Amino acid sequence: MTTATSVTDAQMREIHHNNGGALLCFLRSLVPTTASHTAEDLAQETMLRAWRNLDAVPREPESQRRWLFTVARRLVIDAHRKRQSRPVEVNLLGIEPAASGWESAETVIAKLTLHDAVRELSTAHRSVLHELYVEGCTLDEAAARLGVPVGTVKSRAHYAMRQLRNALLTG
Repeated sequence: MTTATSVTDAQMREIHHNNGGALLCFLRSLVPTTASHTAEDLAQETMLRAWRNLDAVPREPESQRRWLFTVARRLVIDAHRKRQSRPVEVNLLGIEPAASGWESAETVIAKLTLHDAVRELSTAHRSVLHELYVEGCTLDEAAARLGVPVGTVKSRAHYAMRQLRNALLTG
């Protein structure tokens, strides 16, 4: 182990020892318990950013804590924005699984109606829904994979879902 590495390790241990508990408490106060990002994940990401930018982390304890809390607060804001930018996800917890064997006529009709409605979508709308709901991509990932702006992905997802909803309600 080189001297620079041991100095870096010692510095990070000191930063974590002096600020880890307070940082975690701060993040727990900002992150709702239902959020997909836990306070622990964000605390770990904050420390990772400190390690990557060790030269930017102040040496004085109060300034150091203020720097860490600023980074942590920005991570919380970014996580919140990321959750808000995704289309509304469908909760399937209350839906019963399909019965094995013969399906009811209503189930068959609903599946056929949905299949026809999806087939009626334009290729662009179908591909956006596929990326978001089948592949599980984020808006940014879907935009990159499809080669279109994020706003276009949002718009296509909105209009595709609206078209499907209308088809299912009238079908």
